[in-house]
Amino acid sequence: MKKDGVSPVVFLLVAALFLLHVAVNIWGPYGFHRDEFLYIAMGEHFRLFGMDFPPLIGLIAEIERMVLGNSIAAIRFFPAIAAAILVWVSADIARRLGGGTFAQILSALLMFFSPIFLRPGSLFQPVVFDQLWWALGCWVVVRWKESGDPRWWIALGIIMGIGLFTKFSIFLFGFGVLVGLIATHDRRLLLTRWPWIALALTLLIGSPSIIGQVTLGFPFFGVMGDLQRQQFTHVSWLDFATGQILMLGVISFLVSVTGIVVLFGSGRFKNFRILAWVYAGAFAVLFMMHGKAYYLGPIYPVMIAAGAVMTEVVGKAKWRIAFRSVLLLLLFAGGIVSLPFGVPILPPQKMAGYGAALGMSAANTTNTGRALRLPQDYADMIGWNQRVEAIARVYDSLDSAQKSQAVILASNYGEAGAIDFLGPRLGLPHSICFEGTYWFYGPGKKTGATTIAIGFDSLDLVKNWRVIKPAAHIVNKWTVPEEQNLTIYLCEDEIKTAQEIWPSLADKY
Repeated sequence: MKKDGVSPVVFLLVAALFLLHVAVNIWGPYGFHRDEFLYIAMGEHFRLFGMDFPPLIGLIAEIERMVLGNSIAAIRFFPAIAAAILVWVSADIARRLGGGTFAQILSALLMFFSPIFLRPGSLFQPVVFDQLWWALGCWVVVRWKESGDPRWWIALGIIMGIGLFTKFSIFLFGFGVLVGLIATHDRRLLLTRWPWIALALTLLIGSPSIIGQVTLGFPFFGVMGDLQRQQFTHVSWLDFATGQILMLGVISFLVSVTGIVVLFGSGRFKNFRILAWVYAGAFAVLFMMHGKAYYLGPIYPVMIAAGAVMTEVVGKAKWRIAFRSVLLLLLFAGGIVSLPFGVPILPPQKMAGYGAALGMSAANTTNTGRALRLPQDYADMIGWNQRVEAIARVYDSLDSAQKSQAVILASNYGEAGAIDFLGPRLGLPHSICFEGTYWFYGPGKKTGATTIAIGFDSLDLVKNWRVIKPAAHIVNKWTVPEEQNLTIYLCEDEIKTAQEIWPSLADKY
């Protein structure tokens, strides 16, 4: 155990990462991400015990908007902080596992440049917070094993409870901890009150997430079913395994594998072997489910830390300075080259050319296996103002009677959220949408006699309106395929009101 504090260089890297994210959020060439619009909408429709997703992200959205405002930098402020803290957590774990200055700096740099940790810090999504809770959970386990004080399990229960309040994937971490307890001599702790106190705290703090599922009929399983059919089927076991390399980067992956191996097999880390089993338990579940590679990302800060500690002592002493210098140089050079794939700093055309020049086609593949010009997250940050402004022009063309009753119908939560967030300054009413979370917000009070619809085929609309007229057309080659070529329709003379058809659309969520 190291008694000295974390290296000052680590704190410089923490500050640098935070400032990088803030700078990109202020001056970057992209707009809001489609998911960010959804989470902002969750804040506007916030119901602590009645949401189909864990509600912390909606609560954070409302706090940020009230305190910091509606800018991209404001909405992404807390993710930038979380990403920066992750760097410190991994470095401090390295310190507590016996690592010196080099191990701490290496761990921090690997966290800084790994795409799986870099990109979530630049987006307002639950991912970066989920990563933070997993990492802090591992940090608490290290503190428990370091001190032998079982009261650390209270802290673990609190962190896992916040994790459950954030994302259901914390159950994977909990399962891994259980596997670790059973597989090691720590199993005797199960006969004490401490793990059960941790479990009770987890369920108590995370209860809004669970109660929301019970209240709404467990929509989580519907979402997982859709993911299984539409996305997980495209993830082979080989894809999942190789995806670990892509999301971490080659050097981070090699160091992480080193960490996993030594946690399992080195006597030096015998006291911390439970952490290896946490990884094994989570990996096994996701591997069998054909889960996405990034779902396993939150466990890597501790693996990187353990690998960095072993990397620090590799080779003969007289060669270590040269080895460390070359390793850090390669890491820094590779990190700079891969930086545009982690944070959105290059505008679309330059980013497309950069990716093509490096042959990084895998980085531009969608969740459903389709190839894009850009990484999907970047494509999902393009064109929202263009779409909302086109809708506003159609809305402004209506007479006052039509405007008073007009409904804006969106085909997906990105369009709906963009209309709700960007539309009010253009005089637009809020949208309605029957996809996902938006179905729970309902159809509103207007009947839909005059409806502006975006993202639909006219053949879908004739089922509920007698008059359907194309009102605008939007083309944008840089966005995701379903948003590249859109027609906005003006629909009139409804067959059924929105309130009449809404219950029948329950299966759409």
